[in-house]
Amino acid sequence: MSARVGVCDYGVGNLRSVERALRVAGADAVISADPSEIVACDGVVLPGVGAFSVAARALRDTGLGDAVRDIARQGRPVLGVCLGHQLLFESSDEGRGGQGLGLLRGQVVSLSAGGGLKVPHMGWNTITTLRPSALLEGVGSGSYMYFVHSYTAIPEPDDTVAITEYGDVLAAAVEHGGVMGTQFHPEKSGAVGLRIYANFVALCTARVPAQPAV
Repeated sequence: MSARVGVCDYGVGNLRSVERALRVAGADAVISADPSEIVACDGVVLPGVGAFSVAARALRDTGLGDAVRDIARQGRPVLGVCLGHQLLFESSDEGRGGQGLGLLRGQVVSLSAGGGLKVPHMGWNTITTLRPSALLEGVGSGSYMYFVHSYTAIPEPDDTVAITEYGDVLAAAVEHGGVMGTQFHPEKSGAVGLRIYANFVALCTARVPAQPAV
């Protein structure tokens, strides 16, 4: 039985490309703004392109943030992508009212690339994996991923599973139990990005109750 994976619709872009990637990975993917529909899923993806404070407010006002927290508390997988990755943390200095979901410890700060590098960090860059990760299973160090961001999360060191370099060393992917995030866009990162979605769907599928024998 396919895992049902919710894609949170909280007024940001990039929903359809995430949905397509999940379907290619074998999920029964559903885009929804209904917290009750999201909380009934086997796992959830927080996509996102936009401003942290606006997105954080939308999660609060719609109840989707509470739904995502409920899923995480129940041990079902949660994946944040780009802005969604940043929203997993406690706070951001982007705009006002930048309180995140608090599923991961850490803050989001303005990207200071230095060395004449442009902000936002936009385009292909390699990642370096730091430790074994269920999300990055089969993804090797040196893999190219597609980034678009002007802010970066500063996680707890033990939660960082991959880094990238853009002037500074930045967290590229995090994992703490069933809560995972990527600063890059797997759905825009070719076959290796689809492998990441396949890994996530496999984690969600493991949560699907076995069907009784007929």
